[in-house]
Amino acid sequence: MSKQYLTTHTVDDAHITDIFSIATTPTQLLSASGGSSIKVHSTSSPDIPLEQTLCGAHTLGCHHIVTARNGRMAASAGFGGEVKIWSISEEHQWVEEGKIMDGNKAGEIWAIALSEDGQFLASTTYDGRINVWDLLDGRKKIREYETKGSFGMSIDMSRDGRFTASGHENGGVYIFNNDTGRMLYSLPGLVKPVRSVAFSPAGTRLAAAGDARVIALYDVQHGEQVANLTGHSAWILSVDWSDTGEYLLSGSYDGKVKVWSIDRRACVATHSETDKTLWSIKWLPKNPGKSEAFAAAGANRSISLYREATGG
Repeated sequence: MSKQYLTTHTVDDAHITDIFSIATTPTQLLSASGGSSIKVHSTSSPDIPLEQTLCGAHTLGCHHIVTARNGRMAASAGFGGEVKIWSISEEHQWVEEGKIMDGNKAGEIWAIALSEDGQFLASTTYDGRINVWDLLDGRKKIREYETKGSFGMSIDMSRDGRFTASGHENGGVYIFNNDTGRMLYSLPGLVKPVRSVAFSPAGTRLAAAGDARVIALYDVQHGEQVANLTGHSAWILSVDWSDTGEYLLSGSYDGKVKVWSIDRRACVATHSETDKTLWSIKWLPKNPGKSEAFAAAGANRSISLYREATGG
Protein backbone atom coordinates (compact mmCIF):
# COMPACT_ATOMS: atom_id res chain seq x y z
CA MET A 1 0.00 0.00 0.00
CA SER A 2 1.41 3.37 -0.99
CA LYS A 3 1.38 6.49 1.15
CA GLN A 4 0.63 10.02 0.02
CA TYR A 5 2.25 13.18 1.35
CA LEU A 6 1.05 16.69 0.61
CA THR A 7 3.18 19.82 0.51
CA THR A 8 2.00 21.89 3.46
CA HIS A 9 4.38 24.83 3.25
CA THR A 10 7.48 26.03 1.43
CA VAL A 11 9.88 28.62 2.84
CA ASP A 12 11.07 30.21 -0.40
CA ASP A 13 14.59 31.67 -0.52
CA ALA A 14 15.26 30.59 3.05
CA HIS A 15 18.99 31.13 2.37
CA ILE A 16 20.93 32.96 -0.33
CA THR A 17 22.88 29.82 -1.33
CA ASP A 18 22.39 26.04 -1.33
CA ILE A 19 20.99 24.68 1.94
CA PHE A 20 23.39 21.89 2.84
CA SER A 21 21.90 20.65 6.10
CA ILE A 22 18.72 20.78 8.18
CA ALA A 23 18.04 19.55 11.71
CA THR A 24 14.92 19.40 13.86
CA THR A 25 13.79 19.75 17.46
CA PRO A 26 10.26 19.08 18.75
CA THR A 27 9.27 22.66 17.81
CA GLN A 28 11.91 23.99 15.41
CA LEU A 29 13.77 23.43 12.17
CA LEU A 30 17.36 24.66 11.88
CA SER A 31 19.01 25.14 8.49
CA ALA A 32 22.57 25.80 7.35
CA SER A 33 23.94 26.85 3.99
CA GLY A 34 26.90 28.25 2.08
CA GLY A 35 26.02 31.58 3.67
CA SER A 36 27.34 32.63 7.07
CA SER A 37 24.04 32.50 9.01
CA ILE A 38 22.02 29.65 10.51
CA LYS A 39 18.22 30.06 10.35
CA VAL A 40 15.74 28.79 12.93
CA HIS A 41 12.09 28.31 11.90
CA SER A 42 9.19 27.35 14.13
CA THR A 43 7.38 24.15 13.16
CA SER A 44 4.63 24.80 15.72
CA SER A 45 2.87 27.28 13.41
CA PRO A 46 1.46 26.31 9.98
CA ASP A 47 3.30 29.15 8.21
CA ILE A 48 6.70 28.08 9.65
CA PRO A 49 7.79 31.58 10.74
CA LEU A 50 11.45 32.54 11.13
CA GLU A 51 12.19 32.64 14.87
CA GLN A 52 15.89 33.39 14.96
CA THR A 53 18.88 34.06 12.71
CA LEU A 54 22.31 33.14 14.06
CA CYS A 55 24.17 35.82 12.13
CA GLY A 56 27.77 35.18 11.16
CA ALA A 57 27.75 31.71 12.72
CA HIS A 58 30.24 30.42 10.14
CA THR A 59 32.12 32.96 8.01
CA LEU A 60 32.77 30.56 5.12
CA GLY A 61 29.39 28.82 5.37
CA CYS A 62 28.17 25.71 7.16
CA HIS A 63 27.97 22.19 5.74
CA HIS A 64 26.47 20.24 8.66
CA ILE A 65 24.07 21.07 11.48
CA VAL A 66 22.74 18.53 13.98
CA THR A 67 20.53 18.61 17.07
CA ALA A 68 20.13 16.42 20.13
CA ARG A 69 16.73 14.74 20.37
CA ASN A 70 15.98 16.55 23.60
CA GLY A 71 15.98 19.80 21.61
CA ARG A 72 18.40 21.50 24.02
CA MET A 73 21.71 21.19 22.16
CA ALA A 74 22.91 21.70 18.59
CA ALA A 75 26.24 21.60 16.77
CA SER A 76 27.28 23.10 13.44
CA ALA A 77 30.36 22.49 11.30
CA GLY A 78 31.75 25.19 9.02
CA PHE A 79 33.84 25.10 5.87
CA GLY A 80 36.65 26.79 7.80
CA GLY A 81 37.11 23.70 9.97
CA GLU A 82 35.41 24.98 13.12
CA VAL A 83 32.55 23.34 15.03
CA LYS A 84 30.26 25.46 17.17
CA ILE A 85 28.16 24.13 20.04
CA TRP A 86 24.78 25.75 20.72
CA SER A 87 22.29 25.46 23.57
CA ILE A 88 18.77 26.76 24.07
CA SER A 89 18.38 29.52 26.64
CA GLU A 90 15.56 30.13 29.10
CA GLU A 91 14.29 32.75 26.63
CA HIS A 92 14.06 29.95 24.02
CA GLN A 93 16.91 31.42 21.98
CA TRP A 94 19.94 29.55 20.66
CA VAL A 95 23.20 30.79 22.15
CA GLU A 96 26.77 29.74 21.39
CA GLU A 97 28.27 27.56 24.12
CA GLY A 98 31.74 27.23 22.68
CA LYS A 99 33.81 25.69 19.90
CA ILE A 100 35.65 22.51 19.10
CA MET A 101 38.89 23.24 17.31
CA ASP A 102 40.84 20.26 16.02
CA GLY A 103 43.77 21.62 14.10
CA ASN A 104 41.41 24.34 12.81
CA LYS A 105 41.79 23.41 9.18
CA ALA A 106 39.16 22.53 6.63
CA GLY A 107 38.48 18.81 6.47
CA GLU A 108 39.81 18.05 9.94
CA ILE A 109 36.19 17.97 11.08
CA TRP A 110 33.60 17.22 8.40
CA ALA A 111 30.41 15.29 9.21
CA ILE A 112 29.07 15.50 12.79
CA ALA A 113 26.48 13.73 14.95
CA LEU A 114 25.12 14.25 18.46
CA SER A 115 23.94 11.69 21.00
CA GLU A 116 20.30 11.84 22.10
CA ASP A 117 21.09 13.79 25.29
CA GLY A 118 23.62 16.10 23.63
CA GLN A 119 26.54 14.95 25.76
CA PHE A 120 28.63 13.36 23.00
CA LEU A 121 29.57 14.60 19.55
CA ALA A 122 31.13 12.40 16.88
CA SER A 123 32.97 13.74 13.84
CA THR A 124 34.74 12.50 10.71
CA THR A 125 37.97 13.72 9.11
CA TYR A 126 39.44 13.98 5.62
CA ASP A 127 41.83 11.07 6.33
CA GLY A 128 39.35 8.59 7.81
CA ARG A 129 39.72 9.17 11.55
CA ILE A 130 36.57 9.23 13.68
CA ASN A 131 36.59 11.33 16.85
CA VAL A 132 34.17 11.38 19.79
CA TRP A 133 33.99 14.39 22.14
CA ASP A 134 32.43 14.77 25.59
CA LEU A 135 30.68 18.14 25.46
CA LEU A 136 29.87 18.16 29.18
CA ASP A 137 33.47 17.55 30.23
CA GLY A 138 35.29 20.50 28.75
CA ARG A 139 34.58 19.47 25.14
CA LYS A 140 37.32 16.90 25.52
CA LYS A 141 38.15 14.27 22.89
CA ILE A 142 37.53 10.86 24.48
CA ARG A 143 37.84 8.53 21.48
CA GLU A 144 39.78 8.45 18.23
CA TYR A 145 39.07 5.59 15.84
CA GLU A 146 41.18 4.68 12.83
CA THR A 147 39.74 3.38 9.56
CA LYS A 148 41.40 2.64 6.23
CA GLY A 149 42.20 6.30 5.64
CA SER A 150 39.38 7.31 3.29
CA PHE A 151 37.58 10.66 3.69
CA GLY A 152 34.74 10.35 6.21
CA MET A 153 31.67 11.72 4.42
CA SER A 154 28.95 10.80 6.93
CA ILE A 155 28.44 9.83 10.55
CA ASP A 156 25.72 8.95 13.03
CA MET A 157 25.49 8.02 16.69
CA SER A 158 22.92 5.61 18.11
CA ARG A 159 20.35 7.20 20.40
CA ASP A 160 21.77 5.51 23.48
CA GLY A 161 25.26 6.80 22.61
CA ARG A 162 26.75 3.28 22.55
CA PHE A 163 27.58 3.09 18.85
CA THR A 164 29.05 5.39 16.21
CA ALA A 165 28.83 4.60 12.49
CA SER A 166 30.66 6.26 9.62
CA GLY A 167 30.48 6.19 5.81
CA HIS A 168 33.50 6.92 3.62
CA GLU A 169 34.50 8.04 0.15
CA ASN A 170 35.87 4.60 -0.72
CA GLY A 171 32.53 2.91 0.10
CA GLY A 172 33.62 1.81 3.57
CA VAL A 173 31.01 1.63 6.35
CA TYR A 174 32.15 1.10 9.94
CA ILE A 175 30.48 0.64 13.31
CA PHE A 176 32.37 1.45 16.52
CA ASN A 177 31.55 0.58 20.14
CA ASN A 178 31.92 3.76 22.19
CA ASP A 179 31.95 1.80 25.47
CA THR A 180 34.98 -0.30 24.56
CA GLY A 181 36.63 2.14 22.16
CA ARG A 182 36.91 -0.53 19.48
CA MET A 183 35.73 -1.02 15.93
CA LEU A 184 32.89 -3.55 15.91
CA TYR A 185 32.41 -4.06 12.19
CA SER A 186 33.76 -3.12 8.81
CA LEU A 187 30.60 -3.64 6.77
CA PRO A 188 30.34 -5.05 3.24
CA GLY A 189 28.14 -4.02 0.36
CA LEU A 190 28.86 -0.48 -0.89
CA VAL A 191 31.80 0.23 -3.19
CA LYS A 192 31.10 3.91 -3.94
CA PRO A 193 31.10 7.03 -1.71
CA VAL A 194 28.74 6.71 1.27
CA ARG A 195 27.13 10.11 1.82
CA SER A 196 24.71 9.26 4.62
CA VAL A 197 24.47 6.75 7.48
CA ALA A 198 21.69 6.55 10.06
CA PHE A 199 20.87 4.28 12.99
CA SER A 200 17.28 3.16 13.51
CA PRO A 201 15.61 4.52 16.68
CA ALA A 202 16.24 1.28 18.57
CA GLY A 203 19.81 1.08 17.29
CA THR A 204 19.27 -2.37 15.78
CA ARG A 205 19.62 -1.35 12.12
CA LEU A 206 21.95 0.93 10.21
CA ALA A 207 21.04 2.47 6.86
CA ALA A 208 23.84 3.56 4.52
CA ALA A 209 23.54 5.20 1.10
CA GLY A 210 25.41 7.26 -1.45
CA ASP A 211 26.67 7.17 -5.00
CA ALA A 212 25.74 3.51 -5.51
CA ARG A 213 22.08 4.70 -5.56
CA VAL A 214 21.19 1.91 -3.16
CA ILE A 215 20.25 2.05 0.52
CA ALA A 216 21.97 -0.80 2.34
CA LEU A 217 20.40 -1.99 5.62
CA TYR A 218 22.64 -3.68 8.18
CA ASP A 219 21.93 -5.64 11.35
CA VAL A 220 23.95 -3.81 14.01
CA GLN A 221 24.17 -6.77 16.39
CA HIS A 222 25.68 -9.16 13.85
CA GLY A 223 27.23 -6.80 11.30
CA GLU A 224 25.34 -8.38 8.42
CA GLN A 225 23.72 -6.74 5.43
CA VAL A 226 20.03 -7.67 5.57
CA ALA A 227 18.52 -5.70 2.66
CA ASN A 228 19.10 -3.42 -0.31
CA LEU A 229 16.50 -0.73 -1.09
CA THR A 230 16.67 0.13 -4.79
CA GLY A 231 14.77 2.70 -6.82
CA HIS A 232 16.74 5.93 -6.81
CA SER A 233 18.30 6.83 -10.16
CA ALA A 234 20.76 9.38 -8.75
CA TRP A 235 23.17 9.70 -5.83
CA ILE A 236 21.47 9.43 -2.44
CA LEU A 237 22.64 12.29 -0.25
CA SER A 238 20.58 11.95 2.92
CA VAL A 239 18.63 9.27 4.83
CA ASP A 240 16.57 9.52 8.03
CA TRP A 241 14.46 7.10 10.10
CA SER A 242 10.93 7.82 11.31
CA ASP A 243 10.42 7.89 15.08
CA THR A 244 8.86 4.43 15.07
CA GLY A 245 11.52 2.89 12.83
CA GLU A 246 8.81 1.75 10.40
CA TYR A 247 9.83 4.09 7.59
CA LEU A 248 13.01 5.46 6.09
CA LEU A 249 13.26 8.75 4.23
CA SER A 250 15.81 9.40 1.48
CA GLY A 251 16.72 12.41 -0.63
CA SER A 252 18.76 12.42 -3.81
CA TYR A 253 20.84 14.45 -6.23
CA ASP A 254 17.97 14.65 -8.77
CA GLY A 255 15.56 16.26 -6.30
CA LYS A 256 13.52 13.16 -5.48
CA VAL A 257 12.41 12.22 -1.97
CA LYS A 258 11.38 8.63 -1.27
CA VAL A 259 9.66 7.04 1.71
CA TRP A 260 10.46 3.36 2.29
CA SER A 261 8.58 0.75 4.31
CA ILE A 262 11.15 -1.22 6.30
CA ASP A 263 8.81 -4.20 6.79
CA ARG A 264 8.01 -4.45 3.09
CA ARG A 265 11.49 -3.40 1.90
CA ALA A 266 9.70 -1.22 -0.65
CA CYS A 267 9.26 2.42 -1.65
CA VAL A 268 5.77 3.60 -0.65
CA ALA A 269 5.98 7.25 -1.77
CA THR A 270 8.05 9.41 -4.14
CA HIS A 271 8.03 13.20 -4.39
CA SER A 272 9.86 15.37 -6.89
CA GLU A 273 8.87 18.97 -6.24
CA THR A 274 12.23 20.16 -7.53
CA ASP A 275 14.74 18.81 -10.02
CA LYS A 276 17.56 20.41 -8.06
CA THR A 277 19.78 18.58 -5.60
CA LEU A 278 18.28 17.76 -2.20
CA TRP A 279 21.19 17.97 0.21
CA SER A 280 19.21 17.18 3.36
CA ILE A 281 15.90 15.59 4.40
CA LYS A 282 14.48 15.09 7.90
CA TRP A 283 11.39 13.68 9.55
CA LEU A 284 9.77 16.15 11.92
CA PRO A 285 9.34 14.76 15.45
CA LYS A 286 5.94 13.10 15.73
CA ASN A 287 3.48 15.07 17.84
CA PRO A 288 0.37 13.47 19.38
CA GLY A 289 -2.63 13.78 17.10
CA LYS A 290 -0.55 14.96 14.14
CA SER A 291 0.19 12.97 11.01
CA GLU A 292 3.72 12.16 9.86
CA ALA A 293 5.66 15.06 8.37
CA PHE A 294 9.09 15.68 6.88
CA ALA A 295 11.20 18.52 5.50
CA ALA A 296 13.53 18.72 2.50
CA ALA A 297 16.06 21.35 1.42
CA GLY A 298 18.87 21.79 -1.04
CA ALA A 299 20.06 23.63 -4.12
CA ASN A 300 16.79 25.50 -4.71
CA ARG A 301 17.51 27.39 -1.46
CA SER A 302 14.02 26.65 -0.13
CA ILE A 303 12.70 24.44 2.65
CA SER A 304 9.67 22.32 1.76
CA LEU A 305 7.49 20.62 4.37
CA TYR A 306 5.27 17.63 3.69
CA ARG A 307 2.58 15.94 5.75
CA GLU A 308 0.97 12.56 5.27
CA ALA A 309 -2.46 12.76 3.69
CA THR A 310 -5.08 11.25 5.98
CA GLY A 311 -8.76 10.47 5.66
CA GLY A 312 -10.71 8.80 2.93
